[in-house]
Amino acid sequence: METSFPFTLRSIVRLRPLATVSIAAAAVLLLAGCSSAATPDASGSPSPSASAVDLCAATAPSGAASESVTVEGEPGTESTATFTAPLDITELERTVISEGTGDPVEAGQLITYALTAFSAETGEKLGAVGYKEGEILPAQISPDNPLGQVIGCSTPGTRLVATFPASDSAAGEVYIFDFLSVVPDAAWGEPVAPVDGMPTVKLDESGAPTITIPDTDPPTEVEIANLKTGDGPVVVSGDQVLVQYTGVKWSDGTVFDSSWENGAPAAFQTTAVVEGFKQALEGQTVGSQVLVVVPPAFGYGASEGHELQKETLVFVVDILGTQHPNA
Repeated sequence: METSFPFTLRSIVRLRPLATVSIAAAAVLLLAGCSSAATPDASGSPSPSASAVDLCAATAPSGAASESVTVEGEPGTESTATFTAPLDITELERTVISEGTGDPVEAGQLITYALTAFSAETGEKLGAVGYKEGEILPAQISPDNPLGQVIGCSTPGTRLVATFPASDSAAGEVYIFDFLSVVPDAAWGEPVAPVDGMPTVKLDESGAPTITIPDTDPPTEVEIANLKTGDGPVVVSGDQVLVQYTGVKWSDGTVFDSSWENGAPAAFQTTAVVEGFKQALEGQTVGSQVLVVVPPAFGYGASEGHELQKETLVFVVDILGTQHPNA
């Protein structure tokens, strides 16, 4: 089967309502929106950005249903929820159980989180996800999706209860959410010395790379070099990964695709990309930045008529998250 490549996956995926999907599917919350930063006010102190204000305004209200749930356990660990079932839920509600610290999250930022789900009809625990490494990808938060409406403009470490009403396709559900951290949108690992003879890479202030091709013939085998080595979980075959990437042609150095230019990180499975790109991902750790040179035989050489069929491709890839197949 012919493999695809990230630039065929350009899209900003909207969140599905959590109450309409299983606990595992509900956790796969992908990309929406873009980031912006706080701006100083006249006193020189940071003032809430429009993104932070938007999240605050979009926050679901607290109400009788969410306030009736008792939560036991420490924030950041799998816990229990007790309530009188069946719980009458008429609209999405959220109640803060404990507040975190640090700066409030802003729309467009990537976050890690964990959740435990319960049936509103029976009180039965449906499952938990996000409390172990490699279980779910970071999510890009937005006031337009359920995750943003639950987390709102909270600070990392905040624990919340959210109650979702029944829909035509699903019963009502109760969730304990743990907002764990804000994730950088560029690789954060330890820098590694560049490899002689490989393309050179320069990063701008945002972390977006500019790639310069050496004045030599391209290699005939895949060449991989770490530019940064992260400290997160290891990417294994079949993982769903969240990455930033830029791809250029060795022949003329032109960019043919870039998540940085597309406006958001990309999410895809390691086995759904060309072989050279797959090799650059698997075995790496989250937080790493990888430089890879992909000759046609490991790219689109077998794809007759493809615009990149005869091209040697060069990529810089920032690995922001991974989700293991068994998660």
